[in-house]
Amino acid sequence: MAQRQRVGRRSANQAWLITGPLVVLATIWATAIGLVDGQPAGAWADAGLILGVFVAAEVAVFHFVVRRQGYFITINEIPLTLAFFYLPTLMVVFVFTVGAIITQLRRHSAPVKAGFNVAKTAAATSLAGLVLLAFPPMEGVGPGTWGILFAAVSTSTLVTLAAVAGVHTLVQGTQAGIEVLRTAGIGLITAAINVVVGLTIVIVLSVTLWAALLLAALAVVLVLVYRSYARFLRQHRMLSDLYDLTRAISEAPQGGSLADALLGRVRAMMQAEYATLWLPAQGRHPEVLLSARVDDSGLLDIAPAPAEVRALVRKDGGQTVALGARLGGDEGLRQTLREARVKDVIITPLRSGRAVVGSLEVVNRMGDLGQFTSGDVRMLETIAAHTGVAVENSRLVDRLRYDAYHDGLTALANRRRITEALEESVAVRAPGEVVAVLLFDIDRLRDVNESLGHAAGDKLLAEVASRLRRHAPPAALVGRVGGDEFVVNLRAESAEAATDLAIQLREQVRDPMVFGALTLDVDMAIGVAVHPDHGSDPATLLQRADVAATSAKAMPGGVQLFSAGLESRSVRRLELAGDLRRALDNDDLEVYFQPKVLLTDRRLVGVECLARWEHPAHGAVAPEDFVAVAEHTGQLGRLTEAVLREGLRRCRDWADADRPLSVAVNLSPRTLIDPGFPARVEALLGEYGVAPEQVTFEIKEDSVVGPTERPMPTLRRLRDLGVRLSVDDFGTGYSSLSYLRRLPVHEVKIDRTFVQGMATDPGDLAIVRAVVALSLQFGLTVVAEGVESELTLELLKEMGCEVGQGFLFSRPLPYERLEAWFGARTESEPTPLGEVRRLRAVT
Repeated sequence: MAQRQRVGRRSANQAWLITGPLVVLATIWATAIGLVDGQPAGAWADAGLILGVFVAAEVAVFHFVVRRQGYFITINEIPLTLAFFYLPTLMVVFVFTVGAIITQLRRHSAPVKAGFNVAKTAAATSLAGLVLLAFPPMEGVGPGTWGILFAAVSTSTLVTLAAVAGVHTLVQGTQAGIEVLRTAGIGLITAAINVVVGLTIVIVLSVTLWAALLLAALAVVLVLVYRSYARFLRQHRMLSDLYDLTRAISEAPQGGSLADALLGRVRAMMQAEYATLWLPAQGRHPEVLLSARVDDSGLLDIAPAPAEVRALVRKDGGQTVALGARLGGDEGLRQTLREARVKDVIITPLRSGRAVVGSLEVVNRMGDLGQFTSGDVRMLETIAAHTGVAVENSRLVDRLRYDAYHDGLTALANRRRITEALEESVAVRAPGEVVAVLLFDIDRLRDVNESLGHAAGDKLLAEVASRLRRHAPPAALVGRVGGDEFVVNLRAESAEAATDLAIQLREQVRDPMVFGALTLDVDMAIGVAVHPDHGSDPATLLQRADVAATSAKAMPGGVQLFSAGLESRSVRRLELAGDLRRALDNDDLEVYFQPKVLLTDRRLVGVECLARWEHPAHGAVAPEDFVAVAEHTGQLGRLTEAVLREGLRRCRDWADADRPLSVAVNLSPRTLIDPGFPARVEALLGEYGVAPEQVTFEIKEDSVVGPTERPMPTLRRLRDLGVRLSVDDFGTGYSSLSYLRRLPVHEVKIDRTFVQGMATDPGDLAIVRAVVALSLQFGLTVVAEGVESELTLELLKEMGCEVGQGFLFSRPLPYERLEAWFGARTESEPTPLGEVRRLRAVT
């Protein structure tokens, strides 16, 4: 906290402007007394006695509480009344001036303060003496004497009040002087009472001097009673102040206001010049060093106690450090304090459990004679215990607030913080700019967790978070909103600028990540949504960015700006979930068959079974849509079984018609990790009486060619059943042929994108040629998808590719049309084994 300047406070040396005139006036008035009354003679014993009484009265300050209002009472007027009655006037001035000097020396007052107090006393008694001499000489102790003494002592009191008000006005400002005069009423009443007491003592002593013994006894009793009362009052005040302090600490709002609620009260309770709170830097919490100083309304970022003394509280488990005249302590440390102009100090540790988290200290007991005692040490330790709990609770609340808005793994903003930030950004968007949401969906995190463990997955996420923080614009807010989803929220000039930034960030984050001896290539899809084009509330923007990210997974660049068509497709998939369940219940899905042809003689050797769905309201539903719906709604197993059942039934029919054809069925990655799937396949083969070698399961390359081993048990069990296994769309995933050596597969299907381009693209031709050659070396059957021209067919035959499928032969057909196609597209050809029907080329 920045140091706050004092308001309206001048140098204490300004008091000399009052002290000087007071000295001059005291000299003049004392000289006048000497000229009028002559030189004092005799009565030196009485003077010495009254001097002792005056010094004692200066030291004694009585504190009383009336209706919760505190009052400080002095009895200076009593010895002054006695002095004016028993001593010559000039001797009174001399005695009280000497008494003031003795008192100031005893208090070790600063020169400016001591000079003012001595000059004030001398001037007040001198003028009071002149007033006394202005009246006729006192005779006896009757009412006349009372009036004369009352007038003289009242004059001294008024001069003292005027001098004090003047010096406060000069040093602290006009308001301080007015405050002295405003609160002077109680002091004047007290002065009057003191004069009455003094007159009573004079009357009693005038009867007999032996009454002094009774008065002394009475004084002793009153002192003892007052000491008991003062002890009780002090304990009551301390308990009350401690209660108020505890309540203030507990009611102080969080967020840095603990010091404001604490230090001023502690300084006042301990009657110290300074009260300081020190909290060293810890974790996310910076160092705090704040002090409350007397006469300052705010807190200062300074502390008078030397740092080496404060550091002692953190040594040896944290012990209270107390140094001073009445506290003792190491002499070397006390010398250090004296060099720092510190009279005494108490520093006690603040604890959180057994750990020391800081310290609370008070410096310089108020008053020239004031000193901290062992009781003050115990009180400050009690306060420190409450303060330590408050600090711990404050930091706990701060930690809970931090945890509520941040992700525990990456320390990024979480979904709640991102949502609030989006609300703020949308509310204050400037004209001509957009509020962009970039949602990053990390690919293959599940594979990393399954193959390398969740610790590796956590490291990957932490590294992605670090890169996003490092490369995102400074004004952007980076957060993690899901297991593998990150968000960057920022302002941009346009949706196109936000998309360009997403492309740059994707390239920067996708750099290989090295974890020890392991290097990971991480891919990701990014969806972009902007306000106001794509929504006005955080939930809508995040949802549409998620929709765009899902679509981006199928995009070559991996970045997709949201459009209404994407959401309609997503909403449509959601609507299809219930309809798909009913379609499976009612057998409304149809299976189409695409022929697979032996390239050497164009003989039909099998078909691929493909699910098709004609929705009553939406028409034909794309397979990727309802397969995705089935996968996310837990209906994929039923869908796969429905296609397999239809394929096995038709396979049985063709075998009974003496036209044996194999059937191929696609399997999803989720099916490959279902341990019960091979048993269901075995049961269906037995139910339809189909030989296992007549069935081929086609698996996407990225389902089996990769770091995870989870599909391998299912693949081995399927191979043990005798069914054939095929790697579908080979070349679009890892494209590592070495994986084929360890996979229990029989067949490789080359992706259509390479087959369709091989006639015109040398690169595609080289890839197909390499796949065919190495697959044959491994003893695998090669199937080419996407055969659409005679040139492609001839090139494949030349390479040794055995089987093909594509539009050159036929599109996928329902069963009835397949039968018609088979009759129309084949012709009989005699062979040594009989007639064989071969396909005619489709032109």
